[in-house]
Amino acid sequence: MPLCTLHALPYRPDPACWFERIRHAPGAVLLDSGRPVAERGRFDLLSAWPIQVLDPSASETGGAFFSRLREALRSLGDAEAPSGTDLPFIGGLLGYLSYDFGSRLERLPDHAADDLGLPHARFGVYAWALVNDHQRQTTHLVFHPTLVQAERSRLTTLFEADWASPPSTFSLSSAFIADLQPNEYQDAIARIQRYIQAGDCYQVNFAQRFQAIYSGDPWQAFRLLRDACPTPFAGFMTMEEGAIASVSPERFLRVSDRTVETRPIKGTRPRNLDPESDLAQADALMASTKDRAENLMIVDLLRNDLGRSCEIGSVRVPELFCLETYPNVHHLVSSVTGRLDPSKDALDLLSGAFPGGSITGAPKIRAMEIIDELEPTRRSIYCGSLVYLDVRGEMDSSIAIRTLLFRKDGVYCWGGGGIVADSAWQAEYQETLDKVSVLLRTLETTLTS
Repeated sequence: MPLCTLHALPYRPDPACWFERIRHAPGAVLLDSGRPVAERGRFDLLSAWPIQVLDPSASETGGAFFSRLREALRSLGDAEAPSGTDLPFIGGLLGYLSYDFGSRLERLPDHAADDLGLPHARFGVYAWALVNDHQRQTTHLVFHPTLVQAERSRLTTLFEADWASPPSTFSLSSAFIADLQPNEYQDAIARIQRYIQAGDCYQVNFAQRFQAIYSGDPWQAFRLLRDACPTPFAGFMTMEEGAIASVSPERFLRVSDRTVETRPIKGTRPRNLDPESDLAQADALMASTKDRAENLMIVDLLRNDLGRSCEIGSVRVPELFCLETYPNVHHLVSSVTGRLDPSKDALDLLSGAFPGGSITGAPKIRAMEIIDELEPTRRSIYCGSLVYLDVRGEMDSSIAIRTLLFRKDGVYCWGGGGIVADSAWQAEYQETLDKVSVLLRTLETTLTS
């Protein structure tokens, strides 16, 4: 099998210095492990100038779109990494699935307004990437065997040349405002709890949206967000009339050598500046019967989702109720693993598990129906996924929480949480603010009068 080739560059822990050289190019994408944690966030990955771009057509099912993605991978051609290297990506697909792509995989209602018009999915086929490895402290250009020599030379020259970033600005002209008033949020929680009492569901993840008016360059906004809240599954994607900027802490699905992992987050407490109070918040989360019950509920859902594509008997829960701490919140996190069935691939896995159970509820389909009924607007990129999938079948993906969409002159951010029978609406409302407050405050420092 043909080998990809590597070109070494100086290691730099912040990939911005590399990405700024290509961020205005078509299809520019950065998957940024701004907070490396062991294998979670070990690599940065960036590319641009895709060979092909694939969006689902208006009536195309999720299965049909995934079939086109498989064909695009085949067309690029098989390849292997050089012996002794540890590369997450050697050419393949980079892109996103919006939360609303779920309506192409399951029959769902269509009540919420699609006021942002983001395509349900978009993937590019890329024959090269720049990969930062924070564990080995290396940076390489990675070239798929099909990439022509002239393009390899052009990219090598581009990344080896001295570079000074051109000046750019970003500012808000309005503060963020919530789409829901507190009384509207309270009414929605009451309706969810009536559904729970009626036996329709056990948990529903309900979210509210915040929006503001901006001008300037979304990339500068991402830099501010990354500095304020570095996370292992961050990302930035350029697109027509805006960008996606994510500082997500949550892995959705990873496939490495056919081993599958998902790491659902369920359970949150805000950070506190006082160390003793902050520790008390973390201890309270770890001891919370309610949060553990919610986390376990989603773990069971994901065990079922992974079981659709994994070998019988291979699904395990190696970590349950672990604490992960970020600049703004403490989270309760678990891990579910499995072994991909020989008859399945990473796209089968995505098809059987998307969108992630941690951001829908249980049972999943009924929870998604209730979300569509009660949230006034579509979620767009929020709770979707940023994804890479290479020609070997290696994949990693995020849950797109702590994620902003820049669309025309508007910037949109969402915060949500799992609602159960004994949820107090005031506490749940505050949790939505706790999760996004560092993002909103950071961008509001740019407010112009």
